[in-house]
Amino acid sequence: MKYKILLIHLIVITLFSCSTKEYLTNNTDFNFNWEFKLEDSTSNRFDTTWGKINLPHDWSIEASFDSIKGEGATGYLLGGTGYYKKDFTLKLNDDQVAYLVFDGVYNNATISLNNQELGKHPYGYSPFYYEITEQLQKNTNTINVTVDRTRYADSRWYTGSGIYRNVNLITKNKLHIPVWGTFISTPQVEQNKATVKIETQLKNGYSEDKRVKIITKIFNNENLKVGSTTKEQTIYPGATENYTTTVAIKNPDLWDVDKPTLYKAITQIIENNQVVDTEETIFGIRSIKFDANTGFYLNGKNRKIKGVCLHHDAGLVGAAVPKSVWRRRLEKLKDAGCNAIRISHNPASNEFLDLCDEMGFLVQDEFFDEWDNPKDKRKNMNEKSVDYITRGYTEHFQDWAERDLKNTILSHRNHPSIFQWSIGNEIEWTYPRNAEATGFFNNMDWSGNYFWSTPPNSIEQIKKKLDTLPQATYDIGKTAQKLAKWTKELDTTRYVIANSILPSSSYESGYADALDIIGFSYRRVLYDYGHKNYPNKPLMGTENLGQWHEWKAVMERPFISGTFLWTGIDYLGESNGGWPKKGTPSGLLDLAGFEKPSFYMFKSLWSKSPSIYITTQTAEKSKYKIDNNGKVIEKKEGAWQKALWFWQDVNEHWNYDSNQITLVEVYSNSDAVELFLNEKSLGTKKLADFEDHIFKWAVPFEAGTLKAVGLKNGKKVESLIKTSTKPKALQISTYTESLIADGYDTAHIVLQIIDKDGNPVKTENQKVLFTVTGDAKVLGVDNGSITNTQDFNSQELITDKGRALLIVQSTKDSLTPIRIKASSNTLTSNEIEITIIPNKKKQ
Repeated sequence: MKYKILLIHLIVITLFSCSTKEYLTNNTDFNFNWEFKLEDSTSNRFDTTWGKINLPHDWSIEASFDSIKGEGATGYLLGGTGYYKKDFTLKLNDDQVAYLVFDGVYNNATISLNNQELGKHPYGYSPFYYEITEQLQKNTNTINVTVDRTRYADSRWYTGSGIYRNVNLITKNKLHIPVWGTFISTPQVEQNKATVKIETQLKNGYSEDKRVKIITKIFNNENLKVGSTTKEQTIYPGATENYTTTVAIKNPDLWDVDKPTLYKAITQIIENNQVVDTEETIFGIRSIKFDANTGFYLNGKNRKIKGVCLHHDAGLVGAAVPKSVWRRRLEKLKDAGCNAIRISHNPASNEFLDLCDEMGFLVQDEFFDEWDNPKDKRKNMNEKSVDYITRGYTEHFQDWAERDLKNTILSHRNHPSIFQWSIGNEIEWTYPRNAEATGFFNNMDWSGNYFWSTPPNSIEQIKKKLDTLPQATYDIGKTAQKLAKWTKELDTTRYVIANSILPSSSYESGYADALDIIGFSYRRVLYDYGHKNYPNKPLMGTENLGQWHEWKAVMERPFISGTFLWTGIDYLGESNGGWPKKGTPSGLLDLAGFEKPSFYMFKSLWSKSPSIYITTQTAEKSKYKIDNNGKVIEKKEGAWQKALWFWQDVNEHWNYDSNQITLVEVYSNSDAVELFLNEKSLGTKKLADFEDHIFKWAVPFEAGTLKAVGLKNGKKVESLIKTSTKPKALQISTYTESLIADGYDTAHIVLQIIDKDGNPVKTENQKVLFTVTGDAKVLGVDNGSITNTQDFNSQELITDKGRALLIVQSTKDSLTPIRIKASSNTLTSNEIEITIIPNKKKQ
């Protein structure tokens, strides 16, 4: 018996030893040590020699704004033709294959390896990859990417130019899980158990049959194994097969916006007791449901979607956004109570989705802004004129839409944050008969404001118009059905939605029939219309104004799941003829990621935590006035109910002329607020008395301290502003004390002009220069103003509201501390030091 036990023990050790000889998937960061040169006839910029760069890279953001040749649609920044190359060595064994994966290149890219073209990729937002095994050489290899961005006004917003997302080089055994070859979903989720469904694709690149085991182990966020599954299979030579297994998880930790718990699945392919491939997949266990009458449910809990729309640029870094820059911005949105992001109007980067997974944001991932017909890049509707620089994705849609849509889903579908696939944004404008059918347009018998009116035409009239108006080459309903079909071929676990600007016609054109949910764009006035006439179709706001009246409409209707405000953050572009306005200031945060007054308004609406914030304005400039009874009222009665994209003109300082009448606005979720001027009470007011949800006082200016005090859930909350005196110094600060030496990590340095008492001076500006020593890359500067047309790619600028932002990035190897100071002609700053810590992943 003793010898039998010993024999069993030896067998176990032998099997274990064999299984540890793993041919793991080697996923190599391919972002470093590229070379780049640019040919740009529009700006007369020609780089004749190759310069060293790292990816992600956006060359347009490095240029100066051009009001003459540039287009407001894309932020007055130009394009050109960019050339990238990278030399590398990769020695594969006879049993290995290699893939090159691009998360996004903007746009019209041609990729070659060792002078052999791998392919072209026109769409700037969809991920793609190539197997490069056959093109590899034994010694040095050269990858070349040419990016044709000569159509520099090909979009309605700033796109960026170049390889602006991550690139990875993946090597695998010939018997392997292909790129994007796993899909994990959770078809059954209960409090005490969940079913995890694991779909694994397997490719046999050998010329003989392979008998394999497919083992998947699931680990919780404490890295403890909580489940596993094993499947044995024979796969034929040259075949690619899909296999499905399930695992039961007891007492799962659910992914939720308040507690975004993540799991990890490790899938191994084992042949002859040897691991030949390993794939790691991060996922979350959660359930989603939309009900046409009661709204949205996450893990069985009914909740409102408090969402914002975001474009993919981030101010001074353009479209090549470091993960830590997005983290800072998303942390602020989270602080305001935001729980959802709509990616407008294109697929997100995987890095952005990783953050949403980790931080607890629901995501609507949007595929396209154009379908069969082009939009007018300058006017947002159907195209009025044809010129080369505005040629966009429509020219490729018929040939590429299915590939781009499916690549996006395959690459993104394991992200638990994604709960909706949007097939399109305001597409109806490009099919003119849909607009005319509503009765709003080309109708001499109707007058009114489209935003606030119900359709002039009845449902029967709309149907008749759609039946009788001339048919175009393409039909919106048929295209929508095609896109929805492609989506559901790969994923039925999310809802298909679209952002409809003309819902009354979309319901009847076949467009809405293709959708699981219809999203309304600026049409809150039709919420009741849609629910009454089409009661079985869930609906919600998918692009709405950042105003109280929009949220009020959602809160009053259980059948409206929520909203996505336009926008969470200011963005570059969509500023036609608006120079020097280079972008759109509709965000809760500005271009530099600084909070705006509207941020604090929505924090008072969305956050459970007590919040309060003061703004002021002169009586002349304010939207309010004082009536005969001394009450602060709107100059135009009821204007708050139809406020549009941009917040009213208010100041965040307390600096006026003596006794000048000012109107004080306080945004708070307190039931009552008391206002003090120099410790003297100016009275307590109740929120219930302000239908526009803004506390207001009329106050003759007196230098000193203005303070608002509220009470929420028994907790006192206050906000104050002080009169500043003349500038005394520059104050710089950062919440980042250290950076990782990985070539990615960033620090945000905020500069503020201050007076002798340390109060911020927001009424004066100066030209400031940042001095940076140590091994760091300066990404650029900004002041957040939408009319700031100073170069981002600099270390000096004129402040706005006495404020500026510098972003620095670590290098890959150096541990030398970074020291930062700032100065102007008359002022100097403190010095801050940022330490550099080793990259543990590298070690």
